[in-house]
Amino acid sequence: MIKVTKLNGELFYVNPFEMEFIEETPDTVISLKSGKKVLVAEKAETVIDRIVEFYRLTNSMPKVSRRKDRRHEHENDEDVFKD
Repeated sequence: MIKVTKLNGELFYVNPFEMEFIEETPDTVISLKSGKKVLVAEKAETVIDRIVEFYRLTNSMPKVSRRKDRRHEHENDEDVFKD
């Protein structure tokens, strides 16, 4: 969990694994996978730094695929590995 501050000064903790994205509008808005949005006093960059530190301390990284799904682009798997 990472510590953040609501706009009224109240501290609370949020699970980085439940975050979908962060915006500055100009207030920082954390959007959760549940659809809930949380306004926080910290800048987005500060929240991101805390998330990175959380992953470092817990030795965990979210499983995100950065490659395009290409299952339908090739007849079979051998085509993918041809030079």
